[in-house]
Order: sequence, then structure tokens, then C-alpha cells
Amino acid sequence: MDLKTATALRRLRLISAPEAVSFLLLMVCSVLKRTTDFNAVPVMGMVHGVLFVLYVVLWADAWRRAKWSPARGALFFVLSVLPTGGFFAERMLRRESEESVVAARGAQGEAVGA
Repeated sequence: MDLKTATALRRLRLISAPEAVSFLLLMVCSVLKRTTDFNAVPVMGMVHGVLFVLYVVLWADAWRRAKWSPARGALFFVLSVLPTGGFFAERMLRRESEESVVAARGAQGEAVGA
């Protein structure tokens, strides 16, 4: 993998955890709205919406660059719509991006040495 692929995976990894946290906070705010006078749903809904749209854009870029199979691409999308799925996506992407960085640096070293 090249460095652009590694960067795309890293960007997706970095947005997945905040997106998951915002989803959980939105659910908490929704419960609080119905049980108390506290209503932070409009604000938290916008924050989560922006993070989710950003996740989808970065997911599409990572899918294209990493050349994932349709099943693997769908897995990362499904993880984004599950309340704690972003944490699992972050862990999986961390491993994948570390492997791609090592491969990219190895390829650069071979190109420089040639």
C-alpha cells in the first residue's frame, strides 16, 4: 500500500471513535430529554450528524484507496451505525493502517535503494 492509502485509513480511524462517542452522547441526551427538562438533542444531533457525514466521506475514500471487498467496506459502514461500532472500527483500522505504513515505508526503502 502507498502512503495515501495509509493516510486515508488513518483519517477514518481518527474519526471513528469521536463519531461513536457522539452517537452515545446523542442517545443519552435523547433519554434526558424525555425524562427531564434538559434538551441538548438539537446540539448533539448536529454534532453527531457532522461527524457521521465526515465518517461516511472518509469511509468512501478509504474503501476506494484500500480496495476493500464489498463485504469489508460494508462492515465498516455497519459499524458506523451501531452505537459502539466506531470503537471496533477504530481498533481494526489501527491494525490495518499500521500494517500499511510499514509496507509503504518498506516500498520506499526499496525504491531508494534501487
